[in-house]
Amino acid sequence: MISNSINQRQLSIRPTAVAGSFYPKNASQLNELLDNYLSASYVDITPPKAIIAPHAGYIYSGQIAANAYRNIGKLKAQISRVILLGPAHRVYVKGIALPSNTHFATPLGNVSIDTNILKKLAHHSYVQFSDAAHEQEHSLEVHLPFLQKVLNDFTLIPLLVGDTEPEQVATILEALWGGDETLIVISSDLSHFLDYKTARETDNNTTRLIENFDYKNIGSKQACGCMPMRGLLKYAHEKNMSIQTLDLRNSGDTAGTKDRVVGYGAYALFNGLILNENDKATVFDVINKSIQQGLESGSVYNPETASYPDNLQEKYAVFITLKLNGQLRGCIGTIEATMPLINAVAHYAYAAAFSDPRFKPLSVDEYEKVEISLSILTAATAFPFKDEQDLVAQLRQNIDGLIIAKNNARATFLPAVWESINNKQQFLNELKRKAGIKTSDSPDKAWRYTAEYYS
Repeated sequence: MISNSINQRQLSIRPTAVAGSFYPKNASQLNELLDNYLSASYVDITPPKAIIAPHAGYIYSGQIAANAYRNIGKLKAQISRVILLGPAHRVYVKGIALPSNTHFATPLGNVSIDTNILKKLAHHSYVQFSDAAHEQEHSLEVHLPFLQKVLNDFTLIPLLVGDTEPEQVATILEALWGGDETLIVISSDLSHFLDYKTARETDNNTTRLIENFDYKNIGSKQACGCMPMRGLLKYAHEKNMSIQTLDLRNSGDTAGTKDRVVGYGAYALFNGLILNENDKATVFDVINKSIQQGLESGSVYNPETASYPDNLQEKYAVFITLKLNGQLRGCIGTIEATMPLINAVAHYAYAAAFSDPRFKPLSVDEYEKVEISLSILTAATAFPFKDEQDLVAQLRQNIDGLIIAKNNARATFLPAVWESINNKQQFLNELKRKAGIKTSDSPDKAWRYTAEYYS
C-alpha cells in the first residue's frame, strides 16, 4: 500500500508484527524481561544524543540493546520525541519509507506518530509513504518496548531507510535533530552468519570504523543498518560529536551456536566535546586555585558546586597529570564518576600535586614551571576476551585506556600512556607489572574506556 497523505482525523494503528517471536507478547512478561535487561546493564554514562543499537530477537541482542538504553532514562523528563531509523528487510525501498499510521502498537500500549512531521518529510523526492514496507518490518518495532520502558510520553518519527545516500539521510537528520527534547536511534545489527572467530574480527573492525566516523567504508557486510548508520556518522562527524562503544558481542555469546552468528553492537554519540573553551577556562581556574591553596595552606580548595554551570556539576571520572620538563611529576585520579566534575578536578589537582606517593610534594618553584593536563574519562565497559592473545588483538592503540584485574590485583593505564608505549603487548605487560601481576599470567578480567584531554 502506498499513500501520499495522512488523514489525521482517522486513527490508524500498525499492529505488532513480531510480538511473540522476537519478544514476549504478554505485557507483564515483557515488562519483567525489560526490567531484567536494564537492571543487569553495567554501563553508566552521561545520557547521549544518539544511540546505535541492535534489533534481533531479545534472547540474542536484548542485553546489548539495554546497555544503550539504560542511560536514556536519565533524560525521560526532557525527551519528548524519538527519531527512529532502521533498515528495510522485507520490501525493497528506494530512498526512505514512511508509514501512514497514526500509532504503532506494542504489548505495552500504542506509540503516537508525529504525522505532521512525516507529511513535511514527504516533500523530499527520495521520501515516500509505504505501509507495505512497514507492515512486517521488525527493525523499528523491537526498539519500541525499550523506549516505552525508559521514557515518559513521546512521539515517534519512524523511518525505514533503503537504497539511499548518506547525504540524504544526513539531510533528514539535520531537519529533525532538535535539541534536548529529541533522541536519535539507529537500528542495526552487525555481521551476519559468519563463524564466531571471523565475526569477532569483522565486528571489531566495523567498530573501529564507527568510532572513527569512517562511514564510507561501512557496507551491508559490516552492518545491515549501514544506510541509516552511514548518514548518522556523516552528520555526527560534521557536528564534531564524540562516540563511545558500550557493548560488542554476537549471538554466539548470548543464546546461539558459534558456527553461524550475528553480530551486535551498542554505541552512544554525544554532542561535541565535554568542555567548551569557557568551561575549560573555568575548570583550569579551579585546578590552579586548588594547587595554589595547597601551596599556601596545605588544604584542598572546595568550590561551591551550585555556583557553576550544570554541565560542570555532572559526575565524571577524571585524572590530573603534572609534568615538569616533559617528565611525569604527579598523576592521580579516579576511574569511577563519584563526584561533580568541578569538585573532582579540585580534589585530584591537589592530590596529584601533593599526595602522589612517587613524588615529593610540589614546590612553589616547580609550580611556576609545571604543565597541567586534565583527562575526562568515559565510563569503563567490560572487555570480554577468550585469552591474552585475543585481548591484545582487540586493544585499540592510541584509543583505549585499559583496566585489568586478577584476583585482588588491579591497575589501569590511561590512553595517554600510548605516547610512551606504542606496542600493544608491551602496553599490557607494563600494566601487569603495575598491577603486580606476573607478565607470564593473563588477567582474569578487563575493562576499557576512552578519554578527552585538556591542557
